[in-house]
Amino acid sequence: MKIADCEILILPGYAGSEDEHWQARWAERLSTGRIVVQDDWLHPDAKAWRARIVEAVNAATKPVILIAHSLGVVAAVQAAPGFTLGAVRGALLVAFPDVETTPNLPASVTAFAPVPRDPLPFPSLVVASRNDPYCSYARAEDFAYAWGAVVVDAGESGHINVASGHGPWPEGLMRLAGFMKTL
Repeated sequence: MKIADCEILILPGYAGSEDEHWQARWAERLSTGRIVVQDDWLHPDAKAWRARIVEAVNAATKPVILIAHSLGVVAAVQAAPGFTLGAVRGALLVAFPDVETTPNLPASVTAFAPVPRDPLPFPSLVVASRNDPYCSYARAEDFAYAWGAVVVDAGESGHINVASGHGPWPEGLMRLAGFMKTL
């Protein structure tokens, strides 16, 4: 599948994606990419976030590729049952946060728990870091397998965000391109 043949919906996590974040850069660079904007990035409402994602997917006029980071991964997985069957062709799920067991998360973030473990109805890649402060690799791998996703070991990459040195993240773009070739 080519980028021109699909709509790329980018789902940032808690606090959104600042200009330097790879998601914001990809939204500018990918011709059919756009960020699904939430009403409040700093006080996320799980129900509202899921509804916004379902609305964006079901309004798409081309097959959808989801690119989610952090809390956007949880929201996407929770929203999946509301998608029109076949609308989403694949998902790149990066830096899943363990909203169920990570200490000291804001209450609005832990309100996204529990995280579904049902298989996703579309192919997906879960990119997980060995030293993500918001989720152990083993826990991310466990959820990925429950979802029927392929796990990509990102090594020691932190939360795969600007703070961990991932501005443009060209490795992620290469991974996306390879994944899209399989769809």
